[in-house]
Amino acid sequence: MLKTEQRNPKTTHIDRMDTAEMIRIIQEENKVAVNAIDAELERISLAVDAISSRMKAGGRLFYIGCGTSGRLGVLDASECPPTYGVSHDLVIGIIAGGDGALRKAAENAEDSREAGRRDLSAYGLCEKDSVIGISAAGGAEYVISALTYAKEQGALTVALTCNADSPLEQISDIAIHPDTGAEVITGSTRMKAGSAHKMILNMISTAVMVKQGYVYENMMVNLKPTNVKLRARMIRIVGEITGALPDVAEKLLEQNGFSIPAAVEAYRRSDS
Repeated sequence: MLKTEQRNPKTTHIDRMDTAEMIRIIQEENKVAVNAIDAELERISLAVDAISSRMKAGGRLFYIGCGTSGRLGVLDASECPPTYGVSHDLVIGIIAGGDGALRKAAENAEDSREAGRRDLSAYGLCEKDSVIGISAAGGAEYVISALTYAKEQGALTVALTCNADSPLEQISDIAIHPDTGAEVITGSTRMKAGSAHKMILNMISTAVMVKQGYVYENMMVNLKPTNVKLRARMIRIVGEITGALPDVAEKLLEQNGFSIPAAVEAYRRSDS
């Protein structure tokens, strides 16, 4: 039986626990999810380096999954443009059942091999691209068919599961499978498996964007002033890098198309 489908002996009587005990057990199991990532760090690093080299050559990063897995991929992809100022077609999240499945579960969608291949092929995949297939169990037909198609196109394929030696892993170039064990509620992989996968996706997208040059020290330097908060952050970043006062930093940004690197360079030229 898959580890993600086994019963957790610590919670077999969760329905009889008082609230404090229930929450304590859930938190203990949350820590299991965090610690399970330790064993996967080398494979995560391999994925980052492989994805980054392809992206530098003009490739894109795709996440594809079903249910919780699909939602996590779409979430991570959607956060890359506001965080790093990249285009919406650089990191792309695809969920079985389409965007409607983000709000309303489409559980039967994961069984369609035809849909997995069709949904990914719509993006004109090439060998410069990278595709991460996300499936806690590692057996979703939708994701397997999508990664099979990606491999046929020469794209990098990465399996993100919570079960070693899954069918998804067998067709992938790199396999990441944190052993989060049995869930608090049997089979509810939105819990520990989902938490581990969210953290791993954060690691991958963050490290890839750092390697693309969108981070200076630990600051986002490719931001776009799409709202008041981000505009203020950009002013603070220019000030932090150059030592300029806020009004000077703001003026530098206004004079340089609200590009942080251009504003910093202009300040350094004027200061030399």
